[in-house]
Amino acid sequence: MERRVREWPDNIISPETVESTDIRIAELRTGHLGTAMGVATASPSVSWRLEGDAPFDGARPAAYEIRATWSNGDTETTGRVESDRVSYRAWPFRPLMSRERVGVAVRSWLEGPAGEELRTPWSEGLDVEATLLRPEDWVASKVGPPRSIEQGRESAVFRFRREFDAEQPTRARLYLTAHGLVVPYVNGRRVSDEVLAPGWTSYEHRLRYRVHDVTDSIHAGRNVIGFELAEGWYRGRFGFDHGARGIYGTRIGVIAQLEMTFADGTREVLATDESWSCTYGPVTFTNLYDGEERDLSLDESDWCELAADMESWVPAVAADFETSALEPADSPPVRRTETVAPVVTESLRPGVQRYDFGQNLVGRMRIRVDGPDGATVTMRHAEVLEGSELGVRPLRLARATDRLTLSGGFVEWEPEFTYHGFRYAEIACSDDRVRVSGVEAVVIHSDMRRTGWLETSDPLINRLFENSVWSLRGNFVDLPTDCPQRDERLGWTGDINVFAPTAVLLYDVAGVLRSWLRDLSAEQLAHESNVPPMFVPSIITEPHLAAVWGDATVGVPWALYEQYGDPAQLRESYPGVKAWIELVRTRLSARGVWDTDAQLGDWLDPTAPPDAPHAGRTDANLVATAYFIRSTRLASRIAALIGEPDDSERFADLAESVRSAFIAEYVSASGRVVSDSQAAYALALVFDLLDDDVQRERAGERLRDLVRRGGHRVGTGFVGTALILDALVAAGHSADAWAMLTETRPPSFLYPVTMGATTAWERWDSMLPDGRINPGEMTSFNHYALGAVAGWMQRSIGGIQVTEPGGRTVRIAPVVGGGVMWVTSRQETDYGSVYTSWRVEDGRFRLEGSVPVGVRGSVVMPDGSRHEVSSGNFAFSCAAPVPNDDPSAQPRGRDRMVIRSYYP
Repeated sequence: MERRVREWPDNIISPETVESTDIRIAELRTGHLGTAMGVATASPSVSWRLEGDAPFDGARPAAYEIRATWSNGDTETTGRVESDRVSYRAWPFRPLMSRERVGVAVRSWLEGPAGEELRTPWSEGLDVEATLLRPEDWVASKVGPPRSIEQGRESAVFRFRREFDAEQPTRARLYLTAHGLVVPYVNGRRVSDEVLAPGWTSYEHRLRYRVHDVTDSIHAGRNVIGFELAEGWYRGRFGFDHGARGIYGTRIGVIAQLEMTFADGTREVLATDESWSCTYGPVTFTNLYDGEERDLSLDESDWCELAADMESWVPAVAADFETSALEPADSPPVRRTETVAPVVTESLRPGVQRYDFGQNLVGRMRIRVDGPDGATVTMRHAEVLEGSELGVRPLRLARATDRLTLSGGFVEWEPEFTYHGFRYAEIACSDDRVRVSGVEAVVIHSDMRRTGWLETSDPLINRLFENSVWSLRGNFVDLPTDCPQRDERLGWTGDINVFAPTAVLLYDVAGVLRSWLRDLSAEQLAHESNVPPMFVPSIITEPHLAAVWGDATVGVPWALYEQYGDPAQLRESYPGVKAWIELVRTRLSARGVWDTDAQLGDWLDPTAPPDAPHAGRTDANLVATAYFIRSTRLASRIAALIGEPDDSERFADLAESVRSAFIAEYVSASGRVVSDSQAAYALALVFDLLDDDVQRERAGERLRDLVRRGGHRVGTGFVGTALILDALVAAGHSADAWAMLTETRPPSFLYPVTMGATTAWERWDSMLPDGRINPGEMTSFNHYALGAVAGWMQRSIGGIQVTEPGGRTVRIAPVVGGGVMWVTSRQETDYGSVYTSWRVEDGRFRLEGSVPVGVRGSVVMPDGSRHEVSSGNFAFSCAAPVPNDDPSAQPRGRDRMVIRSYYP
């Protein structure tokens, strides 16, 4: 509980306090993005970090003060607020109004174990500016192409422009969104580095807009503003079985509002309306699945300049739209984040080159081309080779082909309104006079900050970890998708539910997932049954009631809270959380378990036939009931955290009742679990579903025996894989967890790595040992669900576990084994970087590391010794664990770990 006490004036420090410049406020930010311009709420949260070295050990935050300087010069302060939190502090001032600006600064008090206290200087100021916060702030219409130029060109890209006179503005903001994909220009210059904007949401519920600072792009006199518009997700072909067009509507359009403020304080608004002009551009076809075609003979490079030829331009069509769906974006935009050069180039035949980029990635190709008028350059993409050809069968009906028609001379080209998942690409030229150079792959994804790193002495383990990182990058293109290459790319709820606890360790995914959760909640609660869609945004009308997938309504918000500590997410998601628990409660059978609906079970268990991925060895009703217990327990904790004690107690009682039914239905007195599978025991152990220590011990032994009998090969699918190694370690069998991690025979974690994988695969054997692609219809080579193992690697091999939301406390307990001789790991938290480095040499285990200011760490060494650390560097050593190739000879219990609380 925070409380305010008497503030000491700026020029007075209390007798007990020392002001120190050795420690300072850093990374002051608002909301999830840290974006100061265009904040999406009238009351943004405030977060910061503490950097530097405190003059005493064990320093922790004790209080803070936030100061606001308003545009009229007034200053307001919170006074000293007693709190040890540094992230997501509630906005303490009056709500911002649309367009309003305020300067924010913070200072902090730190306290030592003996009562010592210091105060930081004020941070540098952060200028916070609100976006348009009310629907009535919008005066723009939606403008689209007229039928006269759109007929027969529905999949083309259209251009819009408007000339205007202006004085030199002191501030100019462009508020922009679209039904489709849009790129803005002012006076011939692109004004945003975003791609695929404004992204994809449940358009009927939410249409995000973003604000761009265009002050420097506008000059006194005559100006031109323009946009390029493509169909994107709104109207383009999308979905299964050839897909469908016009899922959200038949009329694409731009919605834009340029607001200019001048020196005298007046403001002028230029909005999209019927006064704008429109024409078609050189992109004659574009689709997210199929690729893009551009004809340079149709291009007018000066189309957004005053010298443009207006002969082909016609009036745009203006239409009303539902302003209530407009919502300021508070998720990171998709951007170009990296370029990758090919590692191998080979000539297949005259005019055809193949490029291997050495990494399965998501994005587009960028090339430089010189050639005669009318010649074409065609680029095809694939994730793998099958034999000597591009392996395009896993793409299904996605053509993934880009084509450029030249108009003579040199050009640099990168498609704009599409993206592909690929490692390999072929470029075919129609004319032998065409010269292609400068080939590179442009990586795109949501512009998130990386937060987790791991490196070991084993290069295969390192590659496995990075495979999960690359799969996250490739599948976080504005929302969490299942795959980035085939005719799907949907926000499957089950996939992100099992991967979210890993995702939050690797990147700051709060913005992306919070936006996605809003769509999930909107679509769930809009349906009369409160059934969450299987994927979000949903493009089907009837949802399917399925465990794990529906449980994302609970699991994903909880994973965000565990890592980032923002209770606002729990409050926002709670209506959907409660609706899910109440819904499934009505589906329980007379025996008290959930066995009344068709389930997907442990999806893609390696024993499941290629054409029946749900038909694995683990009873699907057991999976459903186990997940419901977990979700109900979490719902109880969420309700308690947000101040709903009655719900909390009721959900706790419900969870215990269903757990008793689970034991009666699926567990024997001796700890045997129905299905006798790796996944069944992993669920029972990690979700704490068993009755007593005897059952838990025997279940752990049975899991160990199953793993050993299987040669330490993986026997789990989407559900079990996220839990299996945690279950083994928690049961005292860490050597078996290591043996499973390092096994290379299929199915195993490292088998794909030995086959050259650079991303996580959808199936354990997406590529068969003989180099053929798995015959199953769902065979993606970039699919993060099975990459959830990276979470275990970060927590166990790196040894870093956040044990209190936001990272105020951490547990550092490396699990040693697998012949690994050294490891370095880093985990970014809201408080700063937690670092570990351990090494086995000369019979000793040596651990070094550091924790940031304000963080308390509990270090558990392999010999069981414990140490408390805080605010700085540490180093400990002990006798190295005795290596043994036989997992059964490893001591039990010594290396037990605490399973993180998102597995209650």
